[in-house]
Amino acid sequence: MKARIFVSTGEVSGDMQGARLIEALYRQAARMGLELEILALGGDRIAATGATLLGHTAAIGSIGIIEAIPFVIPTLRLHKQAQQHLQQYPPDLIVLIDYFSPNSRIGRYARQYLPGVPVAYYIAPQEWVWSFRGGNTQQVVDITDRLLAIFPEEARYYQEKGAPVTYVGHPLVDQLSTAPSRDTARQQLGIPPDQVAIALLPASRRQEIKQLLPIICAAARQIQDKLPHAHFWIPLSLECFRAPIEHAIQQYGLQATLVTGQSQQAIAAADLAISKSGTANLEIALMGIPQVVLYRVNPITAWVARKVLRFSIPFMSPPNLVLMQPIVPEFLQEQATPANITQTALDLLLNPQRRQQMLDDYAKMRQAMGEPGVCDRAALEILGMLQKKK
Repeated sequence: MKARIFVSTGEVSGDMQGARLIEALYRQAARMGLELEILALGGDRIAATGATLLGHTAAIGSIGIIEAIPFVIPTLRLHKQAQQHLQQYPPDLIVLIDYFSPNSRIGRYARQYLPGVPVAYYIAPQEWVWSFRGGNTQQVVDITDRLLAIFPEEARYYQEKGAPVTYVGHPLVDQLSTAPSRDTARQQLGIPPDQVAIALLPASRRQEIKQLLPIICAAARQIQDKLPHAHFWIPLSLECFRAPIEHAIQQYGLQATLVTGQSQQAIAAADLAISKSGTANLEIALMGIPQVVLYRVNPITAWVARKVLRFSIPFMSPPNLVLMQPIVPEFLQEQATPANITQTALDLLLNPQRRQQMLDDYAKMRQAMGEPGVCDRAALEILGMLQKKK
């Protein structure tokens, strides 16, 4: 008889990490002689694993209060359908990945209506970073039977708060083994060995096209004016972003190429990356590419966060969260200006000492991120929960 696992995640990064975990679940289950049926909320990458997709969530994520408004009704509708499916066809286990607000609803629903179904949380909210802690932390603890931590500080924090925690390491460590070398990536993309190549990663959410793409393109234009032979490479995270990015390339007069399905190559071939804050920052760091990070939200969201919620964070970018140290430069909100980004980018490109310092810091970060086999370790923990249930 097949064991049924329900996996819930959202956004581009969650779809990517969910797909890798599901592949590991199938792989480890086959080794153990187990048959699995996996149902999921996710995106195209999860669908490609052979899991049954109950709803598409890769394009409905957001960060911020104002930014979330357009996605509230679609998200609620989709999760209502998922809850009805869970009630009709109860799974043997639930796996929540990232995507806290929607996943907390799934977790609370499971606790109330499916009390015998264990819940694993993989890539939990970064509560140890935020200045206001409490409600979200307790929710995670309450809905989770096993928390699979990806950061050392995450494991320590949630363990102190009472969650059953297993530290598995960060899943991007596994991805590093498949990353091409600089020379290979340049050959695949047709980049001359001596050309200055800069990767631009502006968006994986719709809000970022509006808030971040113009800033990144303006900075790129300033860099191009200083370094006329530089060429920009822009990996496309979602097809719906193609038109606005192509328009921005033309508007700012950039010597740029939009890349589809070759994001690793575009990063590995680069001398520098300019990226919005997110999981991609770790991918860039693990490939040893110097980077500049930025993020902006709607000014109303920023005002509410600062004045009402008293929100402050030491760092936002994942490479800085691994050791809680300023490994990569971050420009947030008003500091995220083309001038600041350009100045820092040129320093990283032209100053060998500054460049080497970042590469040395990357090496320390890498040592703290666990050994390869992260997804398989997480899968074995989840399958172990299934066996204990029996």
